[in-house]
Amino acid sequence: QVQVDESGGGLAQAGGSLSLSCAQSGPTFSTYAAGWFRQSPGKGRAFVAAIDWTGDNTIYADSVKGRFTISRDNTKGTVSLQMNSLRPEDTAIYFCATTPGRYSSVSSYRSQTAFDYWGQGTQVTVSS
Repeated sequence: QVQVDESGGGLAQAGGSLSLSCAQSGPTFSTYAAGWFRQSPGKGRAFVAAIDWTGDNTIYADSVKGRFTISRDNTKGTVSLQMNSLRPEDTAIYFCATTPGRYSSVSSYRSQTAFDYWGQGTQVTVSS
C-alpha cells in the first residue's frame, strides 16, 4: 500500500522562501516519478513541477521556473520542492503525487492523470 504525505507548508511573505517535503511509504520509491501540483481557491489543480525516477530530469510550469526547485532523495524516499522568491499568486494547497516510472519523457508527468498516488495537500500562503 502506497501512502504519500506532504509537510512543510505555512505562511511566508512575498519574496520569501518555503520548502515542502513529500514522503512515500510502501514500494521502492527509487523507481517512482514524482510531481507537485497546486490548487488555488476557485481554480482547478495545476501542474507545478515533476521529476523522473532517476532524478536527472525535471520539468517546471512556466510560472515557477527559475524560482522553484524539485529534488529527490531516494535513500530517504522523499521528494522536495524548494520555493524561493514567493509571490502572493503562489498561495494554494500543494499536492505531492507519485507513480511508477512508466514514461521515458519527464514531460509526460505534467498531467495529473500520469500519477497514481496523491497526498492530502499542504497549505502555502504568501502575504504581500
